[in-house]
Amino acid sequence: IYFTQKRDNPVYAAISSTIALTLLGIPFISDSAILNFLLFLILAGVVYYLSKGHKIVLNTVVTAAMVILIGYSSFAMIVIRSAANPPMDENNPETVFSLLYYLNREQYGDRPLVHGQYYSAPITELAEGNPSYVPRDGKYIVSRYSSEYVYDERLTTVFPRMWSAQPGHKQIYEQWGNVDGKRITIRNQRGEDTFVEKPTFGQNLRFFFTYQIGHMYLRYFMWNFSGRQNDVQGHGGPINGNWITGINSLDQAKIGSQDNLPERIASHNARNHYYMLPFLLGLAGFLFHFQRNRKDFWVVMLLFVFTGIAIVVYLNQYPNQPRERDYAYAGSFYAYAIWIGLGVLSLFTALSKPIGKKMGAILAGLLCLVLVPGIMAKENWDDHDRSGRYTARDIAHNYLNSCAPNSILFTNGDNDTFPLWYAQEVEGIRTDVRVVNLMLFNTDWYIDQMKSQAYESDPLPLSVPKEKYKDGTNGQVFMVERVKEYIPVKQVIDFIVNDDDATKIPYDNEMLDYIPTKMFRIPVDSAKVIANGTVSPELADQIVKSIDIKINRNYLMKNQMMVMDLLAQNNWERPIYFVTGGHDDALGLEEYFQLEGFAYRLVPIKTAGATGFLEMGRINPEAMYENLMNKFTWGRMDQPDVHLDFYNQRTFSVIKIRNNFTRLAEELIKQGKKDSAVAVLDRCMELMPHERIPYDIFTIGMVEVYYRCDEIEKANEIIDHYASVSEEELNYYLSMRPSISRAIDYEKRVYLQILQELVRLTERFDQVEKATLLEKKFTDLYNKYVATTPR
Repeated sequence: IYFTQKRDNPVYAAISSTIALTLLGIPFISDSAILNFLLFLILAGVVYYLSKGHKIVLNTVVTAAMVILIGYSSFAMIVIRSAANPPMDENNPETVFSLLYYLNREQYGDRPLVHGQYYSAPITELAEGNPSYVPRDGKYIVSRYSSEYVYDERLTTVFPRMWSAQPGHKQIYEQWGNVDGKRITIRNQRGEDTFVEKPTFGQNLRFFFTYQIGHMYLRYFMWNFSGRQNDVQGHGGPINGNWITGINSLDQAKIGSQDNLPERIASHNARNHYYMLPFLLGLAGFLFHFQRNRKDFWVVMLLFVFTGIAIVVYLNQYPNQPRERDYAYAGSFYAYAIWIGLGVLSLFTALSKPIGKKMGAILAGLLCLVLVPGIMAKENWDDHDRSGRYTARDIAHNYLNSCAPNSILFTNGDNDTFPLWYAQEVEGIRTDVRVVNLMLFNTDWYIDQMKSQAYESDPLPLSVPKEKYKDGTNGQVFMVERVKEYIPVKQVIDFIVNDDDATKIPYDNEMLDYIPTKMFRIPVDSAKVIANGTVSPELADQIVKSIDIKINRNYLMKNQMMVMDLLAQNNWERPIYFVTGGHDDALGLEEYFQLEGFAYRLVPIKTAGATGFLEMGRINPEAMYENLMNKFTWGRMDQPDVHLDFYNQRTFSVIKIRNNFTRLAEELIKQGKKDSAVAVLDRCMELMPHERIPYDIFTIGMVEVYYRCDEIEKANEIIDHYASVSEEELNYYLSMRPSISRAIDYEKRVYLQILQELVRLTERFDQVEKATLLEKKFTDLYNKYVATTPR
């Protein structure tokens, strides 16, 4: 205030306001706002000062820095939105530290860039890393320190490219890098001497050039400017995800013969041929630009490199990425498109001399329009057109409508959560259902959000106090088996939250919470679960007195602790569903699952042994029939104008729909309802004919159920079609030259197994003539497989 009165200057006013607000006590985010304001004020003053002194270079540098900061200011929207506390508020980025965590994507881990470990390097020690800050009692405090691994120096290198020790990565590194390195003696965790292989730096670079640049950048580049084999994710094999040209002689050298392609491959919407014309036109523009304007050329070249190869270096991607990553390099493709535009000018220049500028402009324009964007529009339209496709929304609708009112639905990761969030937030579908992402349930900010009202969904009944799940606390809760009997989960949670030293164990100069058992019990009030509809009255005799589970590990993760707390406090009040089981976060409850549509309901009825990925729990046939046949919507997936890409087919049809229809039909047969079972299978075939979604291994189960329902003609029709498709695929694969045939051995064995299963089915259901024909077909193809398989 003094400075403001004495000096008529905005800088003094800003400084004095900052001091005054600090003394008064302001929200955490205000300090960042004031800092940013002062920063912009100082930069503006510097730019103004430099402009007076004609210091052009320095003025340009400062102005560029200010423009960059203006661009980054768009992230303020993230903070503003988070401050409103919407139902979906990932990372809760309301402070500068949580915003930094959000922007750095720290939940996805880190990777070495300048110097780091090889995939075979053992960890020698665990060092303390960077601190994480959280607001507490009016100030920021350190909640935890990240862990940094220290590796054996003998197995580290500069510019590490082969660094991931995840299961399965070692073999792929060795394949792409052709690793044949030096053997290093190390001491393992048991104190025994063993050997590991250290790649050479040349092999490290080979992986960089063959996989990270060749497979994960140049392949995507050529998708855009040469052509694409299909939209199936490729990991280096010859039949999926490669770039092609449409010129058989060129494609044959890379991915084998392109003659006699199976119908599935030849007619694939995402099989696009550009004949390298966009690439060649861009190359012409590249050379033209270099010759005519070097300074301008290097500007575009820097844009091309920094949004392409430089990103490859920065990402340092490990092999077998979970999805294609072409979107990461879109800026590089845009830069090359500039040269495609200049390629038109180069063609005009070349034609102007012999035929004149006017005719040259017309001819160059027409040629380039027809041969590049014209061909690309023709080839791309069908597989890029998403109009009329609502599969993601409708599958989310089906998940939510599998649930009873005011239920809790546990999901696992991004792909099965985001569509549900969209359906609730944008379209208002079943907002009474609380969606709980088990991956995010490991974080304190997400647990806080689950304890609040969202839409029409009540808060989750959680009792663990913030001090017991805050960042840095109880990320893992050790289980020390001092009690070898089943303990009610409520007692377990009470033990964890108890602050008495008797409920702690010493570890590394700390007293940590722990659990004195690995055996947990969820009590069941049979009268209550019948009264609230969890179990039908006619199944009362199957209700267990308690759900007993045993965890065969030495710790619980934070999200598992919170699931256990929910189970303890909910006491069968709100229905609980899981998108799927078969993972640790489900706590081994799969035998108590009940499939009612797409989601599995937790019920106190044990289905012994029903824990397989595709056969978890029991079936509620009445609810499931109503859902699948009448209530669910299917995103127009059966309509011929809708393109179902690889991810639609893999996610929706194979894993869920065909298997769920088949399981329901099998249950209806057990009840003697063959007509209903046939109606269920007919509906599935109507939704997913082979022409829309190719037959898969689940189709065999449908054929078997048709036979069991005495629908011989329908079963035989599918078998004939499937056998014909399998034969066509096998004949194509078996015609490949040995160097390619070796890489597709898995696909050949799959189709041979399918034929063998079709033989088994026809024999089992007394289709003697058909079984004989299929047996001969299988034997001929198997003999051909043996004869052509390299030894």
